Amino acid sequence: MVSTNNLKNGMTLRLDGELWRVDFFQHVKPGKGNAFVRTTLKGVQNSKTIDRTFRAGEELEQAILSKKPLQYLYRDGDNFVFMDTETFEQVFVPEAALGESTRWVKEGDTIDLVFHEANVVDVNLAASVELEVTDTEPGLQGDRVSGATKPATLETGAVVQVPLFVNTGQRVKVDTRTAEYISRA
Repeated sequence: MVSTNNLKNGMTLRLDGELWRVDFFQHVKPGKGNAFVRTTLKGVQNSKTIDRTFRAGEELEQAILSKKPLQYLYRDGDNFVFMDTETFEQVFVPEAALGESTRWVKEGDTIDLVFHEANVVDVNLAASVELEVTDTEPGLQGDRVSGATKPATLETGAVVQVPLFVNTGQRVKVDTRTAEYISRA
């Protein structure tokens, strides 16, 4: 349990059976009446954002999360199979728990999975990844229009917009947060 007076940004709370991360909090002491804490919470599993107000000193349940680096091995139906590189234990993670991050993970990559009570609740990816372009229209000599883009399919199956000069077989750097092309790798 944690008091609302001790909230910090990034802290994870368990409210109404769901996990919420504190994105913002403000302790308010009005001239008249009792103090309260205004918060903005983001859902760990569903990414919804809510604003919630608590009384000052109110006790909330803090969720304990653990982060563990695991290596992605292969996909087995609706599950992704990861391996602990220290114990060689395999972990089956449902696709729903990984969400959109599956677009940026390829076999052999090591990523940080966030666990709560033995369940994967979040994935910590690098800010950018380098992936190979497997399919795109060929670039033609003279295609140098400023800002023009075309769709390109990457080795993980993700489709991103790339400049006209990028061709099949080249490696590109992509921002995992915005799914935007950064540069050639």
